[in-house]
Amino acid sequence: MKPVLFIDRDGTLIKEPADEQIDSFEKLEFYPKVFQYLSKIVKELNFEIVMITNQDGLGTEVYPENTFWPVHNFVVKTFEAEGIIFKEQFIDRTFAKDNASTRKPNTGLLTKYFSEDYDLENSFVIGDRLTDVELAKNLNAKGIFINDNTNLGTDEVTVSGNELEQYIALETNDWEVIYRFLKTTERVGSIERNTNETKIKIDLNLDGTGKSNIDTGIAFFDHMLDQIARHGQMDLNIKVDGDLEVDEHHTIEDTAIALGEVFATTLGNKLGIERYGFSLPMDDCLAQAAIDFGGRNWLVWDADFKREMIGKMPTEMFYHFFKSFTDGAKCNLNIKVEGINEHHKIEAIFKAFAKAIKMAVKQDFEKMILPSTKGML
Repeated sequence: MKPVLFIDRDGTLIKEPADEQIDSFEKLEFYPKVFQYLSKIVKELNFEIVMITNQDGLGTEVYPENTFWPVHNFVVKTFEAEGIIFKEQFIDRTFAKDNASTRKPNTGLLTKYFSEDYDLENSFVIGDRLTDVELAKNLNAKGIFINDNTNLGTDEVTVSGNELEQYIALETNDWEVIYRFLKTTERVGSIERNTNETKIKIDLNLDGTGKSNIDTGIAFFDHMLDQIARHGQMDLNIKVDGDLEVDEHHTIEDTAIALGEVFATTLGNKLGIERYGFSLPMDDCLAQAAIDFGGRNWLVWDADFKREMIGKMPTEMFYHFFKSFTDGAKCNLNIKVEGINEHHKIEAIFKAFAKAIKMAVKQDFEKMILPSTKGML
């Protein structure tokens, strides 16, 4: 699912004149820093870029098309020259009094985005009017409100105390601030996986603080998954209803697959991540877990357990858990442990695994580049 930036044109990409019509090149003025930072957003982040603008009465005597298109096409081509390609351009021509379904804040032009292909919950509407914020509300997205009173054509409005304030994620008049905000937005994801054997719901925040709420029906498994959250400093909610009356196999395997898949989607384009990651001691044990979110699944497992069960979890399922995780996450994982106490050994593995993930998913916000010579992960 792809998040979208729905960007207003006038007052956001270009300055809006007092008469609210940019119908000549003399009125055209690009918004400060828009090229530099919108270009970085396109190159470094995972958003689809869409322009949506109301152009009152376009094509009528009030606003002839021959005064609109030359300037508009120049604007679009100038952005394209900087690598900023608008996937779609939605232009509504109706008057405000008409309250057409296609006119912002209505969503008549945007019906294609209400599908499983798009992640509206993590999308943003960037605009300079409260109607843009209302559009964000109607899309179940979030608003970035450009409040710049130097825009002569923009009503002097404030979001403070307005009922739409709760839908605004950021208020600014600086594209550098927008870029930094979008770049540091929390990486969150969720997955639901239902089969005849298990029903699984997982919520993940890679940039959390170690909070967890885990219920798989297997107490020791819950304890191990909690290690991932706490030592990986990520927020993790897992609810599993599995066929434990049969045995533990399906619950553990399917949870690992779903957990791996939500990691893969939440990491997104992987720009700026460290990619690799950890060894740690625990009493009598030394556990090593090296991970690579490189897009290929592989598991090397060097761990031997002398007990059949730890708690109510079969020790043979430890290998199966990590193998299923690597399949879902498309990562390499190399695990090794030495020690005497079986409980300590597997707990040390999960802790090292969590630390490896923490190290690997960490982002360097000053170097948002892909850690690969191939150009993709």
